[in-house]
Amino acid sequence: MIERHKVTLLVTLAAIFAVSRFASHIGPYYYQIILFAGINVILATSLNLVNGYTGQFSLGHAGFMSVGAYAAAMFTNNESVGVLSALKPLGTFASISILFGVALLLGGLAAAVTGLLVGIPSLRLKGDYLAIVTLGFGEIIKVVIENVDALGGARGLSVSAGYTNLFWVFATAAITIYVVLNLVNSTYGRGFLTVRDDEIAAEAMGINTTKYKVLAFTLAAFFAGIAGGLYAHLTQFINPEGFNFLKSVDIVTMVILGGMGSTGGVVFAAIVLTILPEWLRWLSERPYLPHWLGGLLENRMIPYSLLLILLMLLRPQGIFGGLHMNRKRA
Repeated sequence: MIERHKVTLLVTLAAIFAVSRFASHIGPYYYQIILFAGINVILATSLNLVNGYTGQFSLGHAGFMSVGAYAAAMFTNNESVGVLSALKPLGTFASISILFGVALLLGGLAAAVTGLLVGIPSLRLKGDYLAIVTLGFGEIIKVVIENVDALGGARGLSVSAGYTNLFWVFATAAITIYVVLNLVNSTYGRGFLTVRDDEIAAEAMGINTTKYKVLAFTLAAFFAGIAGGLYAHLTQFINPEGFNFLKSVDIVTMVILGGMGSTGGVVFAAIVLTILPEWLRWLSERPYLPHWLGGLLENRMIPYSLLLILLMLLRPQGIFGGLHMNRKRA
């Protein structure tokens, strides 16, 4: 089974690489939306490991994304000239790929260390208390960045190069999905599901629930940090306000709407919730719409929010929530 998944991953990466060769034919506006959708897939899939599969509730994912974004941006801003010069014999493409790969890994590791430091004291808590603590840590990270002048402070930080492209984003998304699915479906990964289903029973059976929660938290933070690095090198400018509480809520919304514990549903929701606001913007500009409807759609967050409320009323378990469990029972 694992070998089959490895083959699937390699085929997927090859397909992404082939498709990325034609990315120049996509308009810059649509291209950016596609990349944002891919980054949101990474964020939502990684958070689903904590909120969906492990049954915890984190509201600080944007904080880990910001750590990764700033760590990766600082590396490329300060080290790109020296690294590219040292790697010049390998060629431009290989040099940039190695530089950017190292930057993303550093961003992911910085976020993982932060996630570990946050997770060890906070993941002994449960439910609403955990959500409040993770929210607080996320805000602390944001405030620290705002007050560190070397990181640009509240005015933000310019990123020297825009290395992010379609291959990097969707290859990372594919790897994230592969790691999460293989982890939770492995013998070891069943511990995450046990913690979610009944933490007290898991502890009674001798399972170290705190270890599983910290591991899920750290791994999710690692991928959030990589997503932050991709985001930084896509926009080429990052600001602490871009990683505030509302960004964390956006990611949590994708997980809940897609169905907690359903990777396919979360991926679908991340893509839809990225495209939906832009589609509403396009729809509001159509001349054939009644004036009152165009005015409503112009404030696109109102119909966007109403659609979310309607979906949660009709499918409180999420779009794909519970479907994977029904298949197992069948």
